[in-house]
Amino acid sequence: MAEFTVYDETDAPGDARPQLEAAKKRMGFVTTLNGVMAESPELLAGYNALSEQFNKSSLPGHAKHAVLITASVLNGCEYCVAAHSTVALRARVPAEVVEALRAGRPLDDPALEAVRRLTGAMVTQRGWVDDAEVEAFLAAGHTRRHVLDVVLGVGMKTLSNYTNHIAHTPLDPAWKEQEWTAPS
Repeated sequence: MAEFTVYDETDAPGDARPQLEAAKKRMGFVTTLNGVMAESPELLAGYNALSEQFNKSSLPGHAKHAVLITASVLNGCEYCVAAHSTVALRARVPAEVVEALRAGRPLDDPALEAVRRLTGAMVTQRGWVDDAEVEAFLAAGHTRRHVLDVVLGVGMKTLSNYTNHIAHTPLDPAWKEQEWTAPS
């Protein structure tokens, strides 16, 4: 197994240091994911830019969390499921919603369930989503812009999920309470 360094703002490659310093100011610590990504300052910058844009997207807040958790569950990313579950709970997404997302179970809220289903279809079908699935998403009250915002979230999670798979990124203590193990 190739070993990847988990950098911080003091020892990262020069171009990555300002991004890690900004992350530390924003979150209070440098995540191990950011520390691993710092090996490629371009990956780190790209991921952070996508994250910023996704956070500004038109999707409602709970829907954004549904995209991030659903994509991470389907990609089997233990790190990201733990991290996004923690963040979702802190953002007051109901615990039963977070648990259902982590388990891949349907949600009671039709609009949120449509987000979970569309995200799942995008991930499992590699973007070749059935027109009927998109129509069901729109019928649940979402817009075409929301469809594309889901694409943005799935793209962002692909970068982090794949990085974590390759690097075997250690889980940050901040996410430990929501630790998750991918089904075999």
